[in-house]
Amino acid sequence: MNRSMEAHNFLSKKGYNVQSFGTGDKVKLPGAAPDRPNVYDFGTPYDDIYQDLLQKDKELYTRNGLLHMLDRNRRIKPHPERFQSSDEQFNLIITCEERVYDQVIESFEGRDSHTTPVHIVNLEIQDNHEEATIGAFLMCELVSMMANSDDLDNDIDELLQDFEAKCQRPVLHCLSFY
Repeated sequence: MNRSMEAHNFLSKKGYNVQSFGTGDKVKLPGAAPDRPNVYDFGTPYDDIYQDLLQKDKELYTRNGLLHMLDRNRRIKPHPERFQSSDEQFNLIITCEERVYDQVIESFEGRDSHTTPVHIVNLEIQDNHEEATIGAFLMCELVSMMANSDDLDNDIDELLQDFEAKCQRPVLHCLSFY
């Protein structure tokens, strides 16, 4: 919710057609204790989540940045969405964590039709506010490189190698079909 929405916000402002999703069973946000996260269903409006955390502990959730993050998110779209529930088709999917990358690939393997190609790329980004901001800039640079390619299918391996060398972050890529 933090990394993908920061990138969603940044890429949208640069004119890209962007959507962002979660891949878990529920939306989980840090709670008052590490073993007690705040858990919400996908589709729960960001306004409702914001108000719930505000009532639970305004000071804690202001200090840890969750209220600020939710305020940003609710200006971007109404609620969190689950990737596996979407029937949209994409040319490119970028994830921010290898576990999510694996879940996206797995979701394509479970679908019936396998004729539409999609590039799935993972750019590892730590889940904190500072890294989410840096990650959004990096992701925008990567998307720009891809958008400027005349033949992405042929150029993508070289583009990703150049990008990986420049940003000094591991990048995973696969071509999947759905």
